[in-house]
Amino acid sequence: MKVALDVMGGDNGLGVIIEGAIQAAREYGIEVILVGREDLIKAELSKHTVEGLKLPIVNATEVIEMGEHPAQAVRRKKDSSVMVGLRLIEKGEANAFVSAGHSGATLAGAILGAPGRIKGVERPALATIFPAKEGAVLILDVGANTEVKSEYLVQFAQMGSIYFERLFKRANPRVGLLSNGEEENKGSMLVQEAHQLLKQTAGINFIGNVEGKDVPEGLADVVVTDGFTGNIFLKTAEGVAAAILGALKKELTSSLINKLLALGLKPAFNRVRKNIDSEEYGGAPLLGVNGIVIISHGRTKAKGIKNAIRVANEAAQNGTVEAIQALYK
Repeated sequence: MKVALDVMGGDNGLGVIIEGAIQAAREYGIEVILVGREDLIKAELSKHTVEGLKLPIVNATEVIEMGEHPAQAVRRKKDSSVMVGLRLIEKGEANAFVSAGHSGATLAGAILGAPGRIKGVERPALATIFPAKEGAVLILDVGANTEVKSEYLVQFAQMGSIYFERLFKRANPRVGLLSNGEEENKGSMLVQEAHQLLKQTAGINFIGNVEGKDVPEGLADVVVTDGFTGNIFLKTAEGVAAAILGALKKELTSSLINKLLALGLKPAFNRVRKNIDSEEYGGAPLLGVNGIVIISHGRTKAKGIKNAIRVANEAAQNGTVEAIQALYK
């Protein structure tokens, strides 16, 4: 398997991205194609021991900056690291593409350019893993579509179920519709219409509406919503988790007695922190396009890039794209 990596994106610089690529190549034996400015990539690689690792370079002379309009940028900058990397999938020279750069440009490039939308898919959706009390939950959409129709939410449920089944090897995942109440008459007109459609759609294990509090409880395996609501839910949850961890750390280091107590609690504390660390889950797949496209947080560090490459490799191997294509033939 070959995973193309946009090394020019991300808030932490090219060095962090390449470090993650090296870790993935070393730990998983994956061939990681480094896409970006060849001179900068070679200079960074020279700082590391990379003998025996598969880290080919594909030159891309342009970079899409964070302030640029996504659709305009992908049309104007054909030789950007995003577009060059996506075209590698289209040409069959890479099995997947990972970027922590301009997420809007990656979405626009994947849908409008290469590899393009799967025939029959109305709107591709960005999916992400969210930690739950037992295991994990897949939430989609978390940012690709701020406005949706009820029919789109049905497709999100279908695509999400396929991905969840293959990722966790669990058949017939439970699908919940994110709403402000469990009753089927709760929620906006969109949610109420989607509820009725999901009930009537064969092949979906629809369990009804779920509230925000139900997601971390793991009451559903797949949770569907529009990209605006999903993105706010995700970022709010991440912010709350970070605030709680910060408060705990401050309290546990506030006195000598607390520091001594913290030593005994450290293993448990580290397990909790790992469970809610988004970098452990890598990146978010864009479901509904003709290839594996993984979008990572811009602030992702080397560990997150390594895991995003791992997720991309696993998705390329488990037949997610082919299963979605078959569903809409």
